[in-house]
Amino acid sequence: MGRLSINMILFMACVVASATAQSASNVRATYHYYYPEQNNWDLTAVSAFCSTWYADKPLEWRSKYGWTAFCGPVGPTGEEACGKCFRVTNSGTGAQATVRIVDKCGNGGLDLDWNVFGQIDTDGNGYAMGHLIASYEFVDCGDNSLIFSH
Repeated sequence: MGRLSINMILFMACVVASATAQSASNVRATYHYYYPEQNNWDLTAVSAFCSTWYADKPLEWRSKYGWTAFCGPVGPTGEEACGKCFRVTNSGTGAQATVRIVDKCGNGGLDLDWNVFGQIDTDGNGYAMGHLIASYEFVDCGDNSLIFSH
């Protein structure tokens, strides 16, 4: 194998490792009442942490996905997490939704907007327990939001 081939293999291994490093499973997902529709998708009105940087984004951007607070075990934190999207999956039912990070939390997992929580709590067990066990994987929001600093 030539040096170029080995370098390409190493590069691809790094890409794969980077992609898989942006997901987690067995994460506690709770719910929060942001009421984005009733608050006109206004991040400032709900005192979202990310409003400092994203309150002036167009309505189309703010309303494209359901909202969540993020403090999961894997992924960006603080300001770097703001605006990123991930697909969350209810581990019990397989139901999924894509959400945008607009806030931070302190529960060590996810704090989904009530509407998103209800969308993936298809059997009602999450509501009954007050939380779901979920997995998440960061995805491209389709608006250049998936920019990780390494």
